[in-house]
Amino acid sequence: MTRPIEKISIIGAGALGATYASLLFAMDPRSVRFISGKDRYDKLCKEGVFVNGRHYPIEVVRPGEEKPADLVIVAVKHYHLDQAIQQIRRAVGAQTTILSVMNGIDSEERIGAVYGADKVLYGLALAIDAQRKGNSVAYKNLGRIVFGEKENTVLTDRVRRVGDLFTRAGIIYEIAPDMVRSLWFKFMINVGVNQVSAVLGANFGRLKKSEEAMKLMEGAMREVIAIAKALNVNLGEEDLEEWRRIHDELDPEGKTSMLQDVEGGRPTEVEMLAGTVIAYGKRLGVATPVNQELFDALKRISPGADR
Repeated sequence: MTRPIEKISIIGAGALGATYASLLFAMDPRSVRFISGKDRYDKLCKEGVFVNGRHYPIEVVRPGEEKPADLVIVAVKHYHLDQAIQQIRRAVGAQTTILSVMNGIDSEERIGAVYGADKVLYGLALAIDAQRKGNSVAYKNLGRIVFGEKENTVLTDRVRRVGDLFTRAGIIYEIAPDMVRSLWFKFMINVGVNQVSAVLGANFGRLKKSEEAMKLMEGAMREVIAIAKALNVNLGEEDLEEWRRIHDELDPEGKTSMLQDVEGGRPTEVEMLAGTVIAYGKRLGVATPVNQELFDALKRISPGADR
């Protein structure tokens, strides 16, 4: 194996970015830094981040001031991705690997279109219940990062290096045989849980107890399954059972990222979720009435959702 990953740059200091940065900082304070523009740079420099009540004074650099990293983790909202792709430019060198843990199914392709597909690993965060308020993040369940090449029947050197880093930092991970299927599985969950939680204003516990919520969530998810099948992605009814198992593990008082965005007055990712489902449905001839209902409701709740 080539040398271990030592320098990690993270763009996005929200719930995911701060959580993973804190674990990397605990492993080695010199290993990790945030890339942040003017909107949060001063606050992060002055205050750092707090994760589960502990302070982490993580280094912060402005875009353009960065040096090439061994690993760049992209953890921004979908509507900030184009900006983030430009902001990480100086962090991407000849030996850099880029890992997106964003929601959605297209961030890897969009990053790869700029830096080359050979730079990008597929990734997602699953079953983490982190919540953010300002520069403070709290979680009970760390969940896991699912990552890898598009297919992982044989592990590449860079996948092994990232896995080794996560082991050293205490970041739970899984290398999935089929990352495209894994991305669609997470997309299915987000389409159901994130959107319904935001529309109903419900935490994980209330979602589980509400027949209305369960019907809406599963209806939205089944539309994703229908689209996935039309695209020859291996997603089916059995994946709803797996989602129910994951839901049982989450903190009942926890909230989805989209509900946190609505409560915080921030734009939501409805265009990336229901908007994507609706667009695929029109192209493939798959009916998507539940996602259309959720799309319309979220547009009323968050008029800046497509900003």
